[in-house]
Parts: sequence; structure tokens; C-alpha cells
Amino acid sequence: MANILLLANINCDRILRLDKPLQTGGRFHYQDGGLRLGGGGANTGLGLVWAQHNVSLVSQVGTDDIGDWIVAQASTQGLDCRMVQRFAGNTCEMLLVMTPDGERTIIRPQRPTFELAKQPNWAKWDAFYINTSAIGADAWALAAMRQSKVLVVAQLAKDQRPRPCHVLIASITDMQGRCGQDLWAFAKSISGEHVQSFIVTDGEKGATVYTQNAQQHVPAVQTDVVDTTGAGDNYAAGVIHGLCNGHSMTAAMAEGARWAAFAVATPSSVPGDKLKNYLFS
Repeated sequence: MANILLLANINCDRILRLDKPLQTGGRFHYQDGGLRLGGGGANTGLGLVWAQHNVSLVSQVGTDDIGDWIVAQASTQGLDCRMVQRFAGNTCEMLLVMTPDGERTIIRPQRPTFELAKQPNWAKWDAFYINTSAIGADAWALAAMRQSKVLVVAQLAKDQRPRPCHVLIASITDMQGRCGQDLWAFAKSISGEHVQSFIVTDGEKGATVYTQNAQQHVPAVQTDVVDTTGAGDNYAAGVIHGLCNGHSMTAAMAEGARWAAFAVATPSSVPGDKLKNYLFS
């Protein structure tokens, strides 16, 4: 059991299920799939809770009814939300447009600026995960690595902002048009001197981890795809779980592949009962 701090968004997702794939200029019928808890904070955090870790969330929601609903839902499901910040205003729903083949398009409003408050006592934490553009995230990560033996894992940002960490994760889609150099050199330019591993995922083709002197491929776990939402978040959760349990990097990546497979085979952004059955078996 590890104490894990997640810096990630937590959302109220509204699901719109289309009758056919999206096309520019097309007309579509949809079924309203209702509301569900989502965002990287929930998608990554809930699996780690089910794996018996103590998980605290640093995020930001509004002071409205939707913000109250998000915090209540997350807390009820086992996430410690005492570090979730509240801003004066409305928490807008995220629209997840789902097509029959399981692919999804996300439509969301511009988020308000999220500036981190006072840093936690890093001596209390075993792992810190970053998947948000909050101001001050890089300072938190550097402090965690310098002041204590905290494993820092980060998702590559959508822009070129630094992501100081031990383990950097990106999808092959994230990398398109961004890296015209050696991949390890790219990881060093983003994550700095502390980076030890750079994982690049490529869906059903698996993932490759790059280090200073080598690279290794770990295959994906094949499954029937129902809903791809949250696949990357759950992959990261599985990797964090494996590393916190002392597994090698490739063994942790294999665990991440299993968690991602459970996620895409479930009609939600969190992996649900399939992961629970796996963890409790």
C-alpha cells in the first residue's frame, strides 16, 4: 500500500452516444448517456483506490452544484478530496461524444487558471502523478524529487511546458509533430536531469520505454474495444501501481497494459468491475 498524490483534473462528463462516426458537415442522432464522474483524477485514482492505495487528489472545481456533485462522488468512491480547490463560479460539464466504434471526441470549455497552493509535506508521500496544466506543478515535482524519495510520474503536456519527473508518459499521438530529435534527448529536454524512463504508448501496438542507453517494447493486451475514454489514464495508474509495488519498469508497463485493456472493454472512463475482479481475485 502506497500513499499517492494525484494532480489531475476531475470532471462531470455528459455522454452523447452517436448513431454513426463523425463527419464534417454531417447530421447525427444521439442518445444522452447521462452524467458520470470523469477526468484524469477519477480515471487514474479510482483504480489505485481499488488496489488498496491511499489516494489524495489535488484538483479544482467550482462552488456550484456540479462542483459539489463531483467532490461528493469522488469522496464516496474513496478518493481523499480535502486538497481539491474551489473557485467562485460554475463547473462546466465535459461533453464526451461517443461513436459506435468506441472512439470519443471531447468538447470542453476553457478552464479557469489553476494555481497550486502551499506544497504538501513530501515526506508523507510515496508517489506523485501530474496530469494537469496547473501553475506550479513543476515546482512541486522538483521539490518532491529533491526533498524526499517520492516517485514522480508525469504525462507529457499538450504544450512544451517542462514536466520534471522520474517517469514521463506520452502517447504516439501526443508526439506527432513535436519531436524531431532522439526520443531520449526529447524526454531530457522536457523532464530534466531526474528523468529515468520515457514511455511512449501506441494503442493496440503496445508501448516502448526509452532510457539513456536502451529501449524495450511491451505489447498491449488485446481486448474488445467498447469505449476508449480513460485508456491512457488507466495505463498510467497500472504503471504507478506496479512501480509502487517494486516491479521492474517492463513489469509495471505490462500491468499498465492490463489496466488499459480493462478500461477500453468497459462502457465508462474508469475500468469498473473487470479491474476490481482482477485485483480482488
